[in-house]
Amino acid sequence: MLHPVPGKRTNSAPDLFFFSLVAFLGDIALDEEDLRAFQVQRAADFRPRMIQNPQLRGPCWALSPPSALHPPAAKAFPLLMPGNSSAPGCQGASGQPQRESQGRWRGRPRSRRAATSRPERVWPDGVIPFVIGGNFTGSQRAVFRQAMRHWEKHTCVTFLERTDEDRTHGHRTLGHDPPPGSALGSATECLGSGRVVTCGGTLASHLSFLTYLPVDSHSHSSFPPRGIFLDTIVPKYEVNGVKPPIGQRTRLSKGDIAQARKLYKCPACGETLQDSTGNFSSPEYPNGYSAHMHCVWRISVTPGEKIILNFTSMDLYRSRLCWYDYVEVRDGFWRKAPLRGRFCGGKLPEPIVSTDSRLWVEFRSSSNWVGKGFFAVYEAICGGDVKKDNGHIQSPNYPDDYRPSKVCIWRIQVSEGFHVGLTFQSFEIERHDSCAYDYLEVRDGHSESSTLIGRYCGYEKPDDIKSTSSRLWLKFVSDGSINKAGFAVNFFKEVDECSRPNRGGCEQRCLNTLGSYKCSCDPGYELAPDKRRCEAACGGFLTKQNGSITSPGWPKEYPPNKNCIWQLVAPTQYRISLQFDFFETEGNDVCKYDFVEVRSGLTADSKLHGKFCGSEKPEVITSQYNNMRVEFKSDNTVSKKGFKAHFFSDKDECSKDNGGCQQDCVNTFGSYECQCRSGFVLHDNKHDCKEAGCDHKVTSTSGTITSPNWPEKYPSKKECTWAISSTPGHRVKLTFLEMDIESQPECAYDHLEVFDGRDAKAPVLGRFCGSKKPEPVLATGSRMFLRFYSDNSVQRKGFQASHSTECGGQVRADVKTKDLYSHAQFGDNNYPSGVDCEWVIVAEEGYGVELVFRTFEVEEETDCGYDYMELFDGYDSTAPRLGRYCGSGPPEEVYSAGDSVLVKFHSDDTITKKGFHLRYTSTKFQDTLHSRK
Repeated sequence: MLHPVPGKRTNSAPDLFFFSLVAFLGDIALDEEDLRAFQVQRAADFRPRMIQNPQLRGPCWALSPPSALHPPAAKAFPLLMPGNSSAPGCQGASGQPQRESQGRWRGRPRSRRAATSRPERVWPDGVIPFVIGGNFTGSQRAVFRQAMRHWEKHTCVTFLERTDEDRTHGHRTLGHDPPPGSALGSATECLGSGRVVTCGGTLASHLSFLTYLPVDSHSHSSFPPRGIFLDTIVPKYEVNGVKPPIGQRTRLSKGDIAQARKLYKCPACGETLQDSTGNFSSPEYPNGYSAHMHCVWRISVTPGEKIILNFTSMDLYRSRLCWYDYVEVRDGFWRKAPLRGRFCGGKLPEPIVSTDSRLWVEFRSSSNWVGKGFFAVYEAICGGDVKKDNGHIQSPNYPDDYRPSKVCIWRIQVSEGFHVGLTFQSFEIERHDSCAYDYLEVRDGHSESSTLIGRYCGYEKPDDIKSTSSRLWLKFVSDGSINKAGFAVNFFKEVDECSRPNRGGCEQRCLNTLGSYKCSCDPGYELAPDKRRCEAACGGFLTKQNGSITSPGWPKEYPPNKNCIWQLVAPTQYRISLQFDFFETEGNDVCKYDFVEVRSGLTADSKLHGKFCGSEKPEVITSQYNNMRVEFKSDNTVSKKGFKAHFFSDKDECSKDNGGCQQDCVNTFGSYECQCRSGFVLHDNKHDCKEAGCDHKVTSTSGTITSPNWPEKYPSKKECTWAISSTPGHRVKLTFLEMDIESQPECAYDHLEVFDGRDAKAPVLGRFCGSKKPEPVLATGSRMFLRFYSDNSVQRKGFQASHSTECGGQVRADVKTKDLYSHAQFGDNNYPSGVDCEWVIVAEEGYGVELVFRTFEVEEETDCGYDYMELFDGYDSTAPRLGRYCGSGPPEEVYSAGDSVLVKFHSDDTITKKGFHLRYTSTKFQDTLHSRK
């Protein structure tokens, strides 16, 4: 990008003025060679134009407008100051004096603000250390590396992934601050298509950022949230009716490359070689080379590969110690890397093998020489011995697709007394169930006969790996067909801190992790703020015969992220009974978030009595033996009041003759009671069981309902009912799987009736019989009632049906507060993907609708374009929209201006969250203001 060039008062001749100001690219003055690179002819494209000014001793000069430039130059210099005679005191074409500029240039010299005027913004030797933050995915890391390779290919900068051993080059976190610094931890805005090259420039002395500065006052900037089809920087002004183009977003422009090479004083001769094989030679080989030549070749292959360099021809001027003309090879990424040899004369050097993935080759000449010069070829080889305490290994050609038919073996060895830790940064290898084609194999040792840790393929990153010794063996194999992006791993020396005498300073338990460790506590204790000591917490080991336990913070709401374990132990031949006095936790069915879990035994795999959540108190629980385990767990979101329970120990009367009970005997405190199984009720004698009625309450969101005695024939003279209730705001749906009921045209004999409500007084949705499966039946609300009847004659197999829920529908608001949930399993599972639901909440005439949000957690996006809840002040989406909401914060209370509100909920096919819970009621409040805090 270019600075505008202000007009100048000058007494110099036109040619002198032109040579003093050819062009400026940023704050880098372009010379004749630069202009030739941009295909700009000085005489044709930068013709100075004289403007007479009688008040000045000499002429006033300005450059020709961009329309005079060749197209490449016009694009390269879009903001070059057109010849508009804006210099103070200059006259226009009419001969009239022009108004003095009121702009930023009036009365002061041109400021120098780009990288060339600030030496501290230039990385020493062009070496830029960086760290990619852990918040980026493998594919994002690959994009960053591709951008860095793009910069290295076209300039002489080098991006060096920093390790703990690096001391030569500095390191700071990358944002939009000037260097030095480079951790790609806050640069997620760089991930759009094409933008990563610009962000690579940000690393390189923030080159692109600096060159954007002159553009700011001449352009509009807009950054659309999605899509690469919109321009991000749009010129404000037109030149000769055309808006000049400003840059591009897919690769470095010639201007970017020219600035970077000039900024870092890149040699005019040489290049960065990144292919797996290649060659290079002295200038004009084999016709001799010129005096005072300086060339640098930087060979860079994939980390984990090594380079074999062969000189196939050598004919340089020979001198003592190769003082004059020479070619020098260094084992690393820069001019101070270890020297592998300085060569001159005619003797061919031995092949050179790098110790890592980079070589530096430098050629200098001091005199004209009639010899040929030199010619060299190189090849990348993968695998080998890797003897260092940390580093990086990548598949060949990473981050691009790995090459076919490769076999690479790495033998990693760290310092004795340590283990090898291996973490995967990116992983994408051809998928196969048994990893038969392409794969990465890891073994715990130094050879192919060592213990196999795993063979990996597919697209999921493997778990971190730790060896049992100081050695680890890796083998990568690709076949001749499908190629993928490959893998990138970091390795480092790992020590087991928990094996030290002080166990890492942990008071109770020490758990070793890869690269670190953490302390933990025994049941009944939790970590103190110093993360090493343990202090008493909820839970514990209790041997009392009776007592009580409560959730943390009782009777207030329990805190988030708590895990409490109580271990109860009674005397031998006793049983422990647990009775809940109060119970209220998040959840209702699946108990995925907050729950209480009760087991017979003391371990986490003992017999499970139940996992409880919601607001319904569990029944009395009695252990099988003389011990019981009670565990309470809460997540990081919704908190409730919790629970209070008391426990007591009692001798088990049921242990002898089942207590005289016909079916089940349940021990109670000081006594016992008999219970009957499903389908039976307790006899009046309190010990025997008799056949029960056939009335059922169904509260699960989905399940199966069958006729009595299914799949055998149903009994005669039987009447059964099912009262199904679902989550508020979700309609019950009944789908028939099988139907075989005595047939009659009016279904007057045996039949199944379905009602749209809580009981048989609700509207009838259908009466069914025969052998033809009916169509699915959908209730208008969250309740459905089924009644099956059989007479005393013919019996058939009966029916089997499944019940489920569907969101949406019309609900009525009245003075009583009602609930509405985003999905039927709210509190147990996240809302499903690919959902579109609409609820119409209607109040009686003359009343409005009030909405109050109790919970709201929907995928967040700037414009709420992915998942969202939308409110309209009416029956449908043509009504005024009250708002679109997403994220983790609930919206404000909402009041309708009319008698109805439309609630729309949409989720896409990716990320899902907890959802929302709102309460609605009718209200007299109606105004043009629809919401308040």
